[in-house]
Amino acid sequence: MRWIKLILAALIMLLQYPLWLGKGGWLKVWDIDRQVNAQRQINQQTQARNAVLDAEVRDLKQGTEAIEERARSELGMVKRDEIFFQIIDNKLLPPASAARDTKAAH
Repeated sequence: MRWIKLILAALIMLLQYPLWLGKGGWLKVWDIDRQVNAQRQINQQTQARNAVLDAEVRDLKQGTEAIEERARSELGMVKRDEIFFQIIDNKLLPPASAARDTKAAH
């Protein structure tokens, strides 16, 4: 009777192997599910980035305001008959140059 129990236990373990560790086993299913969820998150981030880029492209094609804004911020361009003022904050200057500037002003 003991041998029959051992043989049946061994058969059950052999039948369980493909379920847990086989080609389509639970461990592989869990791993693939984790990969799918990670890819979905990457896809959502990419879709959000693409939506922003699409809106920017549409804006550049339709209006001149975006082009003008880029020319001003990235290239430092100004319109004709326009005066450019640059305000430098003394708080942002290094201590040595701030002291030198205040001495020069007196």
